[in-house]
Amino acid sequence: MTEDRKEQISWYFYDWANSAFSTTVVTLFLGPYLESVSKAAADADGLIYPLGIPIAYGSFYPYIVSLSVLLQVLFLPILGAIADYSNIKKQLLGIFAYVGAFATMGLFFVQGSNYMLGGGLFLIANLAFGAAMVFYNAYLPEIASPDRRDTVSSQGWATGYLGGGLLLVLNLILFMNAKSFGLSESLAVRICLASAGMWWAIFTIIPMLNLRMRAQRKALPAGQHYVTVGFKQLAHTFSQMRHYPQTLTFLVAYLLYNDGIQAVIALASVFGAAELGIPQTYLIATILMVQFVAFGGALGFGWLARRIGSKHAIMVSLVIWVGAVIFGYLMPANNVPLFFVLGAIIAVVLGGSQAISRSVFSLMIPAGQEAEYFSLYEVSERGTSWLAPLFFGLALQFTGSYRIAIVSLMVFFIIGLIILTRVDVRKAAIEAGNTAPAHG
Repeated sequence: MTEDRKEQISWYFYDWANSAFSTTVVTLFLGPYLESVSKAAADADGLIYPLGIPIAYGSFYPYIVSLSVLLQVLFLPILGAIADYSNIKKQLLGIFAYVGAFATMGLFFVQGSNYMLGGGLFLIANLAFGAAMVFYNAYLPEIASPDRRDTVSSQGWATGYLGGGLLLVLNLILFMNAKSFGLSESLAVRICLASAGMWWAIFTIIPMLNLRMRAQRKALPAGQHYVTVGFKQLAHTFSQMRHYPQTLTFLVAYLLYNDGIQAVIALASVFGAAELGIPQTYLIATILMVQFVAFGGALGFGWLARRIGSKHAIMVSLVIWVGAVIFGYLMPANNVPLFFVLGAIIAVVLGGSQAISRSVFSLMIPAGQEAEYFSLYEVSERGTSWLAPLFFGLALQFTGSYRIAIVSLMVFFIIGLIILTRVDVRKAAIEAGNTAPAHG
């Protein structure tokens, strides 16, 4: 296939655009802020009553995150099937991107005790974020040849880390100097949240201008509508998966090791503060450092995949993940330099393991079913995001040790690695009717 470099760069810029939501909103600002808003609405028993249901105010944000993930599990496969029966993948990417961006901008108006507005806007934004990613990922097989997938996917991830990290730096400067700018802490947080939506909206213009629409490859059956065919195609996809055992095996491996990755990302700051005694300022500095080191890590693993093969590059990353959690288990308390080293190790493999996984999966997808299969990939990424945190929580509850809890996460990397060894990437590509990669 003939690659269009301009189109590839435009595709990268969507990662640059939406990563602001992940870093500024999800990783840093919204959780604590929405908890404070919920607390302001709580009664004397610390309860709030969304839709008349009594819940602890501190549980509201986690429940909203869980609900948004559940909605993604239900709707993303349908959207993927619809996209494959039409040539409106670009339009759907734009629609969901801007729904998410404007919902994120709306977080500026969340203040006082209006926790329901904040929860509703985040629910919309996070659902739209996942939906847009289905169509974004589905472009990868169309803009990159099989031998270039690792490089293109890695460059997209790297661009995202750079964009998300840059806005996070600007927002932290604003937040940490709010008083000198004449702003209250609450207003500074609201500006930071809204800026992520603005960043997302502005830079999405670039892929919207330059991504090309391809010819429709699957005709809509007579008498069918996009929504009804979406449900039927979803059922067909699950029944069809048995004909692609290598693809299914890879999805199971990815489900496990990616869940471990997401848990380490989410819980590393809790581990650092509660067990290692790392001050908040250094935790924030580590988050920033991770964004920029991950930029180089994603590019480095793209290079490594070209040298030793995509699957082997992922396997190397999983071995390093195991080493990272063991390093965290052994780390002495109150040692900021070693915590930075741990953050750097995580950063190096963070982007690489995810970028190469995406490119490997793209080789296993039957032609014309890109969005449909990437919706399952997105569900695999998000739909089990409670497993590893639950494992961490149970380990902490039964042992009382954050160290045992963090090292217990190696189970997800080890089992994922063992299952991954059973995947034959070349065979999977051939089964799907695609060009086999140079390395299996």
